[in-house]
Amino acid sequence: QVQLVESGGGLVQPGGSLRLSCAASGRTLSNYAMGWFRRAPGKEREIVTAISWSGGTTYYADFVKGRFTISRDTAKNTVYLQMNSLKPEDTAVYYCAAKGVPYSGITYSEYDYRYWGQGTQVTVSS
Repeated sequence: QVQLVESGGGLVQPGGSLRLSCAASGRTLSNYAMGWFRRAPGKEREIVTAISWSGGTTYYADFVKGRFTISRDTAKNTVYLQMNSLKPEDTAVYYCAAKGVPYSGITYSEYDYRYWGQGTQVTVSS
């Protein structure tokens, strides 16, 4: 059984930064593509970014390009989301997710991801 645990959320002022972590247990995730999603109040969950199992390919939604960076540390079985230049519209619950099929490519739909963390709240406000 795979468990994903996010951490690093909190309250930050506009223009500030946060780094989210997603630690996995129960299985090594080095062979699985990973993604970060978010759900803002009153909105559907949407993909933010994803990284291939090798780390060599990444995807970013247009609204975070140039501000957010996804990375993975296979030794720590952890995926990170560095968020810079945060905006109030980035306020949401952020979830990390792992695909269930090893060596599969990046996809953008939440339905392609099998394992999910419980989410961590990010609030951007002055």
